[in-house]
Amino acid sequence: MSNKTRVIGTAGGALGLGAFAAAVGACCGLPWAVALLGVSGAVALARLSFLLPYALLGAGGLLAVAFWWAYHPPAVCADGTCDPTSRRALRWIVWATALLVVGLGVVALEVS
Repeated sequence: MSNKTRVIGTAGGALGLGAFAAAVGACCGLPWAVALLGVSGAVALARLSFLLPYALLGAGGLLAVAFWWAYHPPAVCADGTCDPTSRRALRWIVWATALLVVGLGVVALEVS
């Protein structure tokens, strides 16, 4: 499996967990959750609010792995002969994902 696939998969996992954390935190206090899901759906999601810290920790862990894969030079590039621009897109994806996860986490913690 290539490093590009690993970083994209890890960043996607962190983004998914961040969105899950925001959804768990937001479902407890926002009236639109009741409008969209109904009372029983909102109550069912409110029961998952205890998972918010774990989801945020999981997203942070996956982001740490994504940053490590994005910035750690492969063994074949240890002497510096590889093209440094080849990982630029991966680094942009990881940073964008990190900003989105932090933003969603802040919103989720403010709501809950």
